[in-house]
Amino acid sequence: MASVPSLAATVHQRVADALSAALPEAGSADPLLRRSDRADFQANGMLALAKKLKGNPRELASKVVSHLPVAATSADPDPVIEDIEVSGPGFLNITIADSAITATLAARAADDRLGVPRADSPGTTVIDYAQPNVAKEMHVGHLRSAVIGDAVVRILEFAGEQVVRRHHIGDWGTQFGMLIQYLIEHPHELDHKDAASGQEAMSNLNRLYKAARALFDSDEEFKERSRRRVVDLQAGDEETIALWRKFVDESKIYFYSVFDKLDIEIHDPDVVGESGYNDMLAETCRLLEESGVAVRSEGALCVFFDDVKGPEGKPVPLIVQKSDGGFGYAATDLSAIRDRVQHLKADTLLYVVDARQSLHFKMVFETARRIGWLNDQVHAVQLAFGTVLGKDGKPFKTRAGETVRLEDLLDEATERAAAVVREKSEKLGLTEEEILERGAQVGIGAVKYADLSTSASRDYKFDLDQMVSLNGDTSVYLQYAYARIQSILRRAGEGQRPLAHPELRLAPAERALGLHLDQFGETLREVAAGFEPHKLAGYLYQLASLYTTFYDQCPVLKAEGGPAQVENRLFLCDITARTLRQGMTLLGIRTPERL
Repeated sequence: MASVPSLAATVHQRVADALSAALPEAGSADPLLRRSDRADFQANGMLALAKKLKGNPRELASKVVSHLPVAATSADPDPVIEDIEVSGPGFLNITIADSAITATLAARAADDRLGVPRADSPGTTVIDYAQPNVAKEMHVGHLRSAVIGDAVVRILEFAGEQVVRRHHIGDWGTQFGMLIQYLIEHPHELDHKDAASGQEAMSNLNRLYKAARALFDSDEEFKERSRRRVVDLQAGDEETIALWRKFVDESKIYFYSVFDKLDIEIHDPDVVGESGYNDMLAETCRLLEESGVAVRSEGALCVFFDDVKGPEGKPVPLIVQKSDGGFGYAATDLSAIRDRVQHLKADTLLYVVDARQSLHFKMVFETARRIGWLNDQVHAVQLAFGTVLGKDGKPFKTRAGETVRLEDLLDEATERAAAVVREKSEKLGLTEEEILERGAQVGIGAVKYADLSTSASRDYKFDLDQMVSLNGDTSVYLQYAYARIQSILRRAGEGQRPLAHPELRLAPAERALGLHLDQFGETLREVAAGFEPHKLAGYLYQLASLYTTFYDQCPVLKAEGGPAQVENRLFLCDITARTLRQGMTLLGIRTPERL
């Protein structure tokens, strides 16, 4: 089915056409249409136009009105505009016809995508997110990259974009020589059952790392053997690579168990760590040096920037290759850009990375632009995110001052949510298994929503008590609104069905809900263009709030207007539920049918 134009788009076009007809000398002027608390929409373009044409804005506005079809004066049996008036210095206050609201929503309801269009000319976006480190536990700092990245992937794919996921895990570097050498000398350290859980896998890795580190710090001979092992790793020695792969795979068991708790799918082909670009590093450096983009400074290969200076005012370079021949993070990141642009054919490179790495990525992107890997057709964006804070406003730590393990945080969220569900379980007749399942859906949804409802660049406080509350801007509030609608639809039974009746007048709460539902597609377009899932979260919260008002003011199954009004209100309930469900799905949050 073709996409359904929003009422805003329809009215904008009609006002623009009327403006051109009434004032041909104005050319293709923008009517500057926006939502208003004085009417459904307000067009403010007359003021700027009056200055350009040296005329009176109210007189110009009146001419435009005379060219607009309005219900009272139009022969159109299905008018879009109910009423229009000139106010103030020349504003056009526009009221939409009730029939147009209902008819537009009916057209949306007839489409599986709710009338939301796909991109006309989709590109290819490579998104780098969810980047844990091999042989290390995931902590609260890994939460935002995974949750924000997953939501952006879902939103871009729904918009029609070709999306390539990349999980740039930390799986290379000097510490792996130590770990591999220890594994060679203690071959059973990683032994476990074939169906080991993520927790067992992490326990094995922790034990390996701690034992290897202790020996590395106390035994000079082991330290020397470990350093030689790094050389073997970089050279591709078969035995070394095989053992390296063993604990990379062990780490993946753990990673995937945590991502599974987060309800985020991670696939092996998408996991391309630092090691994946190892064979490209030398050529990347050669290309940068031969092009003159990078130069040798005290033996290191560096890129300098006029606007990047240290505390003493001296230029701070991007070090691509160290003086001892080793490669830094910049070499890996620049090689990844080469691969993503030249082999994956990306138009956009999106990095969901901590804001504290902004300077590094600014220099990496500029270096890639200077050599031509990025240009006007291919651009890179860092979707920088802030820090997760505790209730005290400081970086989230345990009482002992340690970084909070992500697995512990997710388990606690699930337990808190299960307790909330259990309180209401008798009324719903839920089994213990269903309580635990709902607890996971509500708890993980609460954690995700708290993150996603905040602009990515901002820090936010992690407060589980607030997150699992039925009140306020929480995922539980949205899930409860959805479950409430499902309850109404079940109670309606076969005798009463959702059916749009454009001929019916709408109550104020119905109008407000309908106009907001019609903005879903435009909201998604804005969210996808700016990689801003918090705007979708804000839209959904407002939708749930408007539905609550509608529910309080407009009886559904006992509507006073008879069967047609019952059907029409059931229709509003149904399309609200579908919009909530689709929006929550794009955020990666479940919507239980009963709650």
